[in-house]
Amino acid sequence: MLKKVLVVEDDKGLQTYIKELLLDQGFNVQLADDGIGALELIKKSVPDLVVLDLGLPVMSGETVTIEIRKNYPDLPILILTAKDSITDIVQGLSLGADDYMTKPFIADEFLARIKARVRERGESKTMLSAGDLELNTQTLEVKRANTKIQLTPKEFELLHYLLSNKGRILSREMILNRVWLYSSDIDSRVVDVYMGYLRKKIDGKQPKKLLQSVRGFGYMIKE
Repeated sequence: MLKKVLVVEDDKGLQTYIKELLLDQGFNVQLADDGIGALELIKKSVPDLVVLDLGLPVMSGETVTIEIRKNYPDLPILILTAKDSITDIVQGLSLGADDYMTKPFIADEFLARIKARVRERGESKTMLSAGDLELNTQTLEVKRANTKIQLTPKEFELLHYLLSNKGRILSREMILNRVWLYSSDIDSRVVDVYMGYLRKKIDGKQPKKLLQSVRGFGYMIKE
């Protein structure tokens, strides 16, 4: 079955160019001119990936990202925008985007990133691991050195997010947005509290610490 990519872009010329690029690579392509239309299309049929401009009419790309993450937490989002400042990039990724490219872009790099994201989503990842730590998404079991570890649902969700991004630094905002789904009444310090819970259960007295804090940036899990 062809992989489906939803392109959300209000520039008709660029929209057509991206569509032709993707069609040439064997993708099924859907088009949306604004955020509301994009969300309606996703509701009808969830694509394998969304290419999203931030400077959209009616509803901003940032808001679209938030809405997608609320309802489709595993749907890959590649932001493609003229906003190229470090602040814009960090904000886009913090809202829950999986990748960020600025315009103008190199076609080969663009296609390579899309293929990588679609491939990652298509792979069945029943088992996630880091060192001797294992998480089974079907049985919901977590083991370290073959010893079962009991986690609460929120701890499990947090660990799953960390393992899914093994080796990547995740900011508190990224974790809060993904695991707590943008709840306005949740303080960002809850991330530190739950990371403390996980550390006790996962690392504990283990000689090798897998959960690491990166001062000024956030957290990561690293072998």
